Amino acid sequence: MTASGLLAEIEDVGRDPKRGGYSRHAFDAPEQDLRAWFGERALGLGLDVDTDHNGNIWAWWGPPGPDAVVTGSHLDSVPGGGAFDGPLGVVSALAAVEALQARGFRPGKPFAVVVFTEEEGGRFGVPCLGSRLLTGTIDAGKARGLRDADGVTFAEAAAKSGFDPELIGADPARLGQIGRFLELHVEQGRGLIDLGAPVAVGSTVIAHGRWRFSFAGQGNHAGATLLADRADPMLPAAATVTAVRRLAKAVPDARATVGRLVPTPGGTNVIASIVDLWLDARVPGSVTPALVEDITRAAEAAAAEEGCRVTVTRESYSDDVVFDDALRRDLGGWLGGPPELPTGAGHDAAILAGFVPSGMLYVRNPTGISHSPEEFAEAADVEAGAEALAGVLERLAR
Repeated sequence: MTASGLLAEIEDVGRDPKRGGYSRHAFDAPEQDLRAWFGERALGLGLDVDTDHNGNIWAWWGPPGPDAVVTGSHLDSVPGGGAFDGPLGVVSALAAVEALQARGFRPGKPFAVVVFTEEEGGRFGVPCLGSRLLTGTIDAGKARGLRDADGVTFAEAAAKSGFDPELIGADPARLGQIGRFLELHVEQGRGLIDLGAPVAVGSTVIAHGRWRFSFAGQGNHAGATLLADRADPMLPAAATVTAVRRLAKAVPDARATVGRLVPTPGGTNVIASIVDLWLDARVPGSVTPALVEDITRAAEAAAAEEGCRVTVTRESYSDDVVFDDALRRDLGGWLGGPPELPTGAGHDAAILAGFVPSGMLYVRNPTGISHSPEEFAEAADVEAGAEALAGVLERLAR
């Protein structure tokens, strides 16, 4: 089966009629359906499937062991996301295994395809949660306590899906099996459009993080409360949204976004008592925390002017990542000198890069748009990516 054909098999899973695109989140019904689909497909290739105690799925070609070659990605999405972000890497890995089997290849090293849990953080707020838990780069207690929009904790959702919440956390034995990790992903920008190439090798990932700003004021009646008598947290929240753009523009190559804002209680004729907003900030180098500090000062000043308070909580942060030099050179040589691209998007490969040699391949996205229903990849490019992945995996796993 081709990678495009595998994508077609799951194209109706998790469609979001309200937002458009797809909404597939950790342990929800669409993601569970995709998990089951992956297991069936992997078993059909003769792979041995098991799931670790953090919910990451592993499909082993041959017995597990040290110095394993591992490839894969994720199946979850952002709310209203595209069809390619995550699943493309998974279906390409399955297609690569099938292609290698058809050639008569058998890996000389342990080999696995992995599906990581909650890469987007679309349900519980922390991106790359499965790989962070695997590597121990998030506290297990914090992870268990993460809540979705309905107040369900990650521990509760995991338990409902058959996992023991007490076992969630760092997995040094599993991590120690990985010799090299390679993730294929749709490009989330327009680098390959401008370069006229179907596939690229990843070079770096920009430092990035997420922060929650919680503005507290006085909930009250929208019609009976004079403007002079208000402590309305929506005003400093709005001022912070505009400050994010203004302050980020002053920092070279900074990207800063407020993509979610939630007032409580959320009534049309109610002055909110609390307004929460989430900041996503990404700046090359070690500049991201400094930009967030500037935004925090602006938020504090706006809150004080309105007689409100603001609390800022860092939910996740990752420094700049440079992918393994030797692996990157090998990938480039084996693929005939494709472009190398940096990215502002986070990936499980970037989390693993701090522990094992890791790399990335990108497949051209002709729209240049991602985290949106407009995300796309041409079938020919999808197959070019899967073939490139198969070729490099064959060399890595000899």
